[in-house]
Amino acid sequence: MWILPKNLADANPVLAALKPAPHFFLRPVRIFQDYRRAYLQPDLIAGLTVSVVLLPQAIVFAILAGLPPQMGLYSAIIAAIVGALWGSSNYLHSGPTNTASILVLSTLAPLAVPGSPDFITAAGLLAVMVGVFRLGMGLARLGLLVTFVSDSVIIGFTAGAGVLIAVGELRSLLRLESSAQPGLLNTLENVFTQLSDTHFFSLALGVGTLAVILLLRHFYPKWPGPLIALTLAGTVVALFGLDQRGVEIIGELPRSLPPLAQLPLTNVELIGQLSVGALAVAAIGLVEATSIARSFAAQSGQRLDNNQEFIGQGLANIACGFLSGHACSGSFNRSALNYEAKAQTPLASVFSGLFVLVAMFLLSSLAAYIPRTSLAAMLILAAYGMIDRREMARLWRGARSDAVIMLVTLLATLFLPLQFAVLAGILMSLAYYILKTSTPRVIPVLPDETFKHFAYLPNKPQCPQLGIIKISGDLYFGAVNHVEEAIRRNMARHPRQRFLLLRMHGINHCDISGIHMLESILRACRERGGDLFLMKVQSPIYALMEATGFCDQVGRDHFLPEDYAIEYLFHRVLDPAICIYECEVRAFKECQNLPKRIGAETIPLPAFTPLNGVADIAPQDLWRELMHSETPPLVVDVREPREFQQGHIPQAQLIPLLDLASKKTDLPHDREIVLVCRSGRRSQRAACLLKEKNGSKVRVLKGGMLAWEAAKLLEAVDR
Repeated sequence: MWILPKNLADANPVLAALKPAPHFFLRPVRIFQDYRRAYLQPDLIAGLTVSVVLLPQAIVFAILAGLPPQMGLYSAIIAAIVGALWGSSNYLHSGPTNTASILVLSTLAPLAVPGSPDFITAAGLLAVMVGVFRLGMGLARLGLLVTFVSDSVIIGFTAGAGVLIAVGELRSLLRLESSAQPGLLNTLENVFTQLSDTHFFSLALGVGTLAVILLLRHFYPKWPGPLIALTLAGTVVALFGLDQRGVEIIGELPRSLPPLAQLPLTNVELIGQLSVGALAVAAIGLVEATSIARSFAAQSGQRLDNNQEFIGQGLANIACGFLSGHACSGSFNRSALNYEAKAQTPLASVFSGLFVLVAMFLLSSLAAYIPRTSLAAMLILAAYGMIDRREMARLWRGARSDAVIMLVTLLATLFLPLQFAVLAGILMSLAYYILKTSTPRVIPVLPDETFKHFAYLPNKPQCPQLGIIKISGDLYFGAVNHVEEAIRRNMARHPRQRFLLLRMHGINHCDISGIHMLESILRACRERGGDLFLMKVQSPIYALMEATGFCDQVGRDHFLPEDYAIEYLFHRVLDPAICIYECEVRAFKECQNLPKRIGAETIPLPAFTPLNGVADIAPQDLWRELMHSETPPLVVDVREPREFQQGHIPQAQLIPLLDLASKKTDLPHDREIVLVCRSGRRSQRAACLLKEKNGSKVRVLKGGMLAWEAAKLLEAVDR
């Protein structure tokens, strides 16, 4: 096996991308290595079954593309063989399709007259360009890109293409002499003004062909209806000499192997003119082929490789271009027939191509009498089947964005050049994807009634101190502005919320722009005297935060587990004075049993301020001073009575913070006072209050009663 030198492949990204190329091109070797004799009979039967449908379709779709019938047959043979041997699916059948044919016609019609030598040459060059695009995407391992084309684009485009095919074939069905007119409206106007020139025999043959196919489809669905209908129509033309009465026939087909085409590969001007159309044909064909392959893989359980399928489709089109064929893709109805006929391997498609080659040699003279109007009838029937009315109705009832994309693509297909319509639909899909990813959901959440889960409860008031924001989407450069604006709007609506908790389990990707946004939010929180906390940060996101230094900026203790986050913030961060005296909201489970003394809004409680100049004292130091000092400090507990009764420092005096602020107290001015609360935050307020009122010499117990209890110091309990 050929392997690139490791250091060379790693150093050059282009070579690294091409590293698996031998694996892709050796696909036929693996197919034949794994082949079993037991597969031969079902593959031969499946190949013969598909060839019966492939033969008339190849002729019909070539004529639809404005090309001679033999080009359709050459394409059917080559694409079926090459696409199968280098593709990924066991069932996908490659060859001429109605979608590819109408795209070919739309791309080439502005450049040359359909059927002319220049038109035929341009069709071969277009096939090669389409193949190169697909092959390059496969080698670059861009198979994932097909998932970015919305199904609504394909549905809208195929429906529009079906309408165009049906309307365009009315001229051939009615055998009108006037030349084809570009554009849907012009074509309809031309047909209606020429209705009086309808050729009766041609119309009768076309309608008869349509009737035979529909009757056989209804009563004998397993019979090859199109082949039988064309045989009958050709027989009628030959027996009654209708070709001498104005019925147009396709003429005798050549009996030869696909000849090598002389393509203008150095004509830069022509290549430039074909480039947009080639890209559209390549993109739609890849989406069509991979979608069909995936649908049958889901039924069979086969594992697919999109990149290998790109290689197969690319090589098939390149071979078709050089061997007098035209651009091809995967066919749904032939692939379905292949699957229903119990095909075992890709060789079933290879056999179908070989059977068509044999039939072309044996039946060439008989095919000469096939009337063009019968082919038009088959195309109109196929066009009707392209309009998936049920799926269009589902899209219309479903997401409005999908319906809009489908409708715009449909209208663009009807009234714009098809290559631009395809690209417009693809660009709309990408724009919608970018819009969705750049506007992730950013909503404030609160605990639900059970306090077990967070939910979006817009009618429930939020905590005045803590905002909880849930972000559902990626924090990449395209989304950070939306996320930051949403968070800042929530902060503006709740100016008292100094603390912010971000729930980040819905973020799977973050880049440096996301880190910068979080740093901006962190600064905004700290500027208003609060802080930022995060919970449920996924490992890759945390690794980026650590690598960029954000963890150190915010503090590693600010990353909280979900089960502990609210409890930690409630007991360690939020200001209990606000909870007890100013807040009527019971947002969290921890709030439910908290003492509430609402009405304090009329009392000028000091705002939250850091310990600027207010000394603190450790629990052990306070204990030593109480036990051994000749003039121990006066301990004032500023908690509520219920908290005080559950445990307090011996000899402490209870003066709740609200009473301290609203009533006159007889605290000594010449004795040091140590203020105590649960965690030190109310003590901090009380210290600022006393210093403002009478300049008392105060300290606060560092960490409050939580620290006192952690030091296992003596407590008094009131019964």
